[in-house]
Amino acid sequence: MGDITAPDLSLAALAPLLFVFGAACVGVLVEAFGPRGNRQPVQLAVALVGTLGGLVSVLLLAGRGEVTAGGALAVDGAALFLQAVIAGLGALSILLFAERALDPARSAFVTSAAVPVGSPRDREQAMSPRVQTEVYPLATFAIGGMMLFAASNDLLIMFVALEVLSLPLYLISGMARRRRLLSQEAAVKYFLLGAFASGFFLYGLALVYGATGSIRLSDVRAYAAVGGADVLLVLGLALLVVGLMFKASVAPFHTWTPDVYQGAPTPVTAFMAACTKVAAFAAVLRLLYVAFGTSEWTWRPLVYGIAIVSMVVGAVLGLTQTDLKRMLAYSSIAHAGFLLVGVIALGAGSDGGGSGLSSTMFYLLAYGLTTLGAFAVLTLVRDGDGEATHLSQWAGLAQRSPLTAAIMGIFLLALAGIPLTSGFTGKFAVFRAAIEDGAWPLVLVAVLASAVAAFFYVRVIVLMYFSAPAEEGPTVGVPGLPTTIALAVTVTATLVLGVAPGPVLDLAQRAAIFVG
Repeated sequence: MGDITAPDLSLAALAPLLFVFGAACVGVLVEAFGPRGNRQPVQLAVALVGTLGGLVSVLLLAGRGEVTAGGALAVDGAALFLQAVIAGLGALSILLFAERALDPARSAFVTSAAVPVGSPRDREQAMSPRVQTEVYPLATFAIGGMMLFAASNDLLIMFVALEVLSLPLYLISGMARRRRLLSQEAAVKYFLLGAFASGFFLYGLALVYGATGSIRLSDVRAYAAVGGADVLLVLGLALLVVGLMFKASVAPFHTWTPDVYQGAPTPVTAFMAACTKVAAFAAVLRLLYVAFGTSEWTWRPLVYGIAIVSMVVGAVLGLTQTDLKRMLAYSSIAHAGFLLVGVIALGAGSDGGGSGLSSTMFYLLAYGLTTLGAFAVLTLVRDGDGEATHLSQWAGLAQRSPLTAAIMGIFLLALAGIPLTSGFTGKFAVFRAAIEDGAWPLVLVAVLASAVAAFFYVRVIVLMYFSAPAEEGPTVGVPGLPTTIALAVTVTATLVLGVAPGPVLDLAQRAAIFVG
């Protein structure tokens, strides 16, 4: 009988994950034993300490490149860059969760999610002074799962991370204080379709293991370089891609996105739109580059087709939407297609993928900040049923609140890819990388889709500035300190990354390294 050797374990490399998961566990204990009246500020502080501590830990690890935990986790430039993005966006999302906490009757979250919709108790708790605080540890667990997802160097760890980030999202999607039936419907649909996607991923994992005898990404890459077009391997790759594309809300695996974005509490929608997208594409990049980088011919046609479908579906169906949250959902689907343009370009550049990889990472940062800011503005425009999300309710908003309209206009212009915003820089970077890699037909489709999508962004701006306000229009609330901080950060970043993106682009270029 051979000796059992303990796997190498670098606590320093695991520090970001330890911070976030540690904060999540502390949050569970606070929820179980803390006095109800003090839970809100304590949970907010714990969640922020965990996410910001994880962010600082990632920054301190900059420049490292190692595989730890027995080869299951890769702490490299790409993982650290994307973990920093997830931690930063996660902290901003938690600030949005805390908005209106001092006025619990206006909180975005229901007092008790287990109450039947429409019951007398359900109607009473709409104005209850109690505050739902379980969302903080749940969101922190999800952030930890996303950071683990970005660093997974093993298909089994990647699946575990997928479940850790998904299960809390299924729960908090159904916790809206108002429009309870819509919120619970969104949570059930998200859970059921997410279970199917997890099944696809797990089945793909099994097929890859059957073909290669390993679930380590480096071993899969070595086998693919020698074995070539093994049927099991190709089928396993296809199923893995389906599972990840669902989580990234890429068409045609997007059917959950509009309903969940509309039904979930708006701070949760912002959290999903920003952080989950980054985590999903982090896993896509690692899977395709590390495990199948030597077999690009097996996945490039598949991703090429999915990118076109996602851009066309997101841009065209976005034109028909009259609800802002659903419009931003289709915007997310279109942007997922633009991101896949960067994924296609992983072979661009003399550094074997640095140009495509770095441009995609920059795009994820820019898009995450912009979309989180747009949803933050949505929480401020309210009517009697909560957020005023119908387009007609935004008519003449510039006359009611010029600052709110200006901030929303900046975010919409960035999402449209107008110059001097971060959206233009991100699109230009991924399109240039794709052209360098010879994928100019895909870039042509992307440019046309961008032009179509720009119409529904500009339509909102026209409504805000050139339409007469309704007599009984929505009110524009004064943001509290948490939302003010989130908006200040996102607006500043959107403008800075559009006007002077050089340092961040250089940072992404230096971080565009995978080990394992």
